[in-house]
Amino acid sequence: MLHTHTLEKLRALHLEGLVQALEEQRRQPAMAGLDFEDRLALLVERQWLWRENRGLAIRLKNAQLKLSASLEDLDYGPARGLKRAQIEQLRTSPWVREHRNCLITGPTGAGKTYLACALAAQACRDGHRTLYFYAPKLFRALEAARADGSLLALFKRLARAPLVVVDDFGITSVPGKLYREFLELLDDRQGQGATLITSQFPVAQWHEIIADATVADAILDRLVHNAYRLELKGESMRKSKLPPVANES
Repeated sequence: MLHTHTLEKLRALHLEGLVQALEEQRRQPAMAGLDFEDRLALLVERQWLWRENRGLAIRLKNAQLKLSASLEDLDYGPARGLKRAQIEQLRTSPWVREHRNCLITGPTGAGKTYLACALAAQACRDGHRTLYFYAPKLFRALEAARADGSLLALFKRLARAPLVVVDDFGITSVPGKLYREFLELLDDRQGQGATLITSQFPVAQWHEIIADATVADAILDRLVHNAYRLELKGESMRKSKLPPVANES
């Protein structure tokens, strides 16, 4: 009876990991040979791991990453132009903590989205809340928010995220007013968070994508300064994943 009440109180305190560990200890007779402090240390460790795993699951869910990706599975083939030393610089997310940006460019199918999602997933593992956006959807969200009066709320939500990923920047035509709002978003995040951008266009061409030269200068100034830049090369990786086509006789 006392055990049941203890479990109820632990659950009321949201200590589910401790509940699970306590139940497991009761099923293991060898645990009786441990002193109180050793058993308590095991319970606390289990609760800590449970909280960390739950937090990671929530961060990954809220990030809404396009792909399930991992830095451990990156392809460092020479033709790709991806250097292992570059990734090691980013691996423990120091760039997110330092509010620096990361710009990934390369041709279609070069693996930009996978790399972006792998870096974002690592940021989630390192405790950073992350938001992923396909660029056209982000601009549509900005346009819709302006129309319904929720633009300020959207800016605040994005400004609070330690990492925002904008995938496929420049892939569609965007009205000049939306680039001005994008600039405002970047300005809000300046010194407050990290931004990761992928694009099939080299950074040198981004100025041409943004019609307003003044806005383009301001956007590039906020994105490029102190940014890590990864330039992928090679043919589309999607081709290598296609099944071979049978020869017709």
